[in-house]
Amino acid sequence: MDRQIARWRLVAQRLTTPPPGSAEDVVRHLLGVQAENASQSAWAVATRTPTPDAGDLADALASGRVLRTHVLRSTWHYVHRDDADWLVGLTGPRVLPLADRGLDEAGLDPADLATLADAVVDLLAAAPDRTRTQVGEALRERFPRLADRLTGQALMMLMLRLELDRLVCSGAPADGEHTYATWESRVGTRTGVDDGDRDELLGQLALRYLTGHGPATVKDLAYWATLTPREARVAVESVAGELESFEHDGRTWWHATAASRRDAPADPPAHLLQVLDEMYRGYQDSRMVLDVDRHVRPGRESAIGMVLVDGQLVAGMRRTVRSSSVRFDVLAHRPLTPGALADVEAAAARYGRFLGLAPQVVVSPA
Repeated sequence: MDRQIARWRLVAQRLTTPPPGSAEDVVRHLLGVQAENASQSAWAVATRTPTPDAGDLADALASGRVLRTHVLRSTWHYVHRDDADWLVGLTGPRVLPLADRGLDEAGLDPADLATLADAVVDLLAAAPDRTRTQVGEALRERFPRLADRLTGQALMMLMLRLELDRLVCSGAPADGEHTYATWESRVGTRTGVDDGDRDELLGQLALRYLTGHGPATVKDLAYWATLTPREARVAVESVAGELESFEHDGRTWWHATAASRRDAPADPPAHLLQVLDEMYRGYQDSRMVLDVDRHVRPGRESAIGMVLVDGQLVAGMRRTVRSSSVRFDVLAHRPLTPGALADVEAAAARYGRFLGLAPQVVVSPA
């Protein structure tokens, strides 16, 4: 059954036979796509489209239809502009303490934060699409008394706090580098989330997550959206009438519809992904379905990438981009059959076409 669940998730996440749609459609479908590494996460979105095109997501980010901002957890995610307001408003308060601790450790008090927030918004309103380095330089010049505190981690925590407060968000990338713009210019609305709205939005969050990630458990949802166990349970229960469930391995698994289930082998059969991909990082309670035969040692990931064949984690992977080629170092967790090796080569070729580079696969045996 674990293997079937893994294949089912490939379909739900649009990794198997991707339906017609753009990068924007993928982000909307998944609701949030972890995007800590902008280069790798661009492939995470593109590989879920029928014809991966680097310009597809780039155009959506430049226009603001897709944002790269902090939401759900304390890391960057791609989120559709139409979902950004309610989603950050709902999940941001759970992440705020992290930003506040960082600002407090840097010696920035609430009065300093208010002053800096106004300054950043004014700065970006006058000249948007500035990098964090550029924002920091402008702040240190304007507030010399705070200059020694506005470096590195403190500046990162400041911008995180302003994102969670829905004052700033991503701007149009500049030469591939992340930039900031005002929330008002890119999203517009900043709707408050009161107790009544919160219950309804939690249900919407559960339904959207389980549509794009199911089958999954309540604990998976709690991790993914930084909810308390009770919030996650209530959220799922509130939309249970629109979901289906089954019992397996001592867990209740929820999903949007049985129509998305696929027991047949995956097509394409292999995927080269980062471990931050939603297929792995989108779950915590039930990641083990990717390793039915338990070939992977438990504990911290040994590689930043992974190789999936038919929904199973068969190898770690490291991508190295060169001027005219891209090398994929594959560290097998178990001996790979000739068929699996051919599937990995095909996945590398697809990835290489996306990057416009010649692929090279180097396999280290188990």
